[in-house]
Amino acid sequence: MLYSSVTDAIGRTPLVELQHIRAANGPAIYAKCEHLNPGGSVKDRIAKAIVERAEKEGLIEAGSTLIEATAGNTGIGLALMCAQRGYKLVCVMPEKMAEDKRQALRALGAEVIITDNAPPGDPRNFQERARQISEERPNTFWTNQFANEANPNVHYETTGPEIWEALDGQVGAFLAGVGTGGTISGVGRFLKSKNPQTQIILADPVGSRLTALINEGELGEDGAYLVEGIGSSQVPQVFTPDILDRAISISDQDSFAMATRLIQEEGLLVGPSSGTIVAAALQYAEQTTVDAPIVALLPDSWDRYWSKTLDPEYMAQLEQSTD
Repeated sequence: MLYSSVTDAIGRTPLVELQHIRAANGPAIYAKCEHLNPGGSVKDRIAKAIVERAEKEGLIEAGSTLIEATAGNTGIGLALMCAQRGYKLVCVMPEKMAEDKRQALRALGAEVIITDNAPPGDPRNFQERARQISEERPNTFWTNQFANEANPNVHYETTGPEIWEALDGQVGAFLAGVGTGGTISGVGRFLKSKNPQTQIILADPVGSRLTALINEGELGEDGAYLVEGIGSSQVPQVFTPDILDRAISISDQDSFAMATRLIQEEGLLVGPSSGTIVAAALQYAEQTTVDAPIVALLPDSWDRYWSKTLDPEYMAQLEQSTD
């Protein structure tokens, strides 16, 4: 296939049936391979949508600087767009994010600012700092993935239809995590519009407050977890919880172990959040009476995690600390 730009290759990712990670008597589990986007994650979709919408509305122009609060993936997607369009990029990241992501962003020409792991509302929080920078610097545009409606809309318009068409409308359940909530909200809204019986299920790290919100109606206890990019202590603005049917909580250890299985048994080169989502999908497949296939979204590539959760020494230290 011929493209005029690498960003034209965003989307239309494969849907791959898992051959070894499956329930003995449950439905097939398919992986939506968003790690195969050009920038290595599902966030390429929203980066493209946010930039194109801002251009259309005249919010950015030649020489503009884009500002984003990111765990890394949206920043990388935006960096691809900026490279193609000639914009500058500032990425504000929490301290806990892997060094691999920082290096990737710098290699792509972004300015990277690291903040404390501060809670929402604290001036040191990465989202608050991004907003502050956008107000302080001239000719900037705060892309604001957590509140930008282009985020869920692009998943309603592209990711959801891709899944529906690939499986000829036979989708028993869809599982994803929540970082901004745009993916699960957009895909969930599309799949529910086609078949209200399709189950939309949150895969959430233990320690995130969102599992209790979905299952019990109010935010749960806040806790620490090591999986990056998913889970939250608050409800993101573009997230629509009422479209979800259930949440399944997965520990760091089970997330990392499943990521290793996806790499070694399925040849899917993904990160720990994919482990969270597939572990939840497997648990659901073992319990459900649904016959139609289950779809688990794989958010990003393994190359963001070599210095942490894919490093045997790091994982050995983690296991010792939790014994």
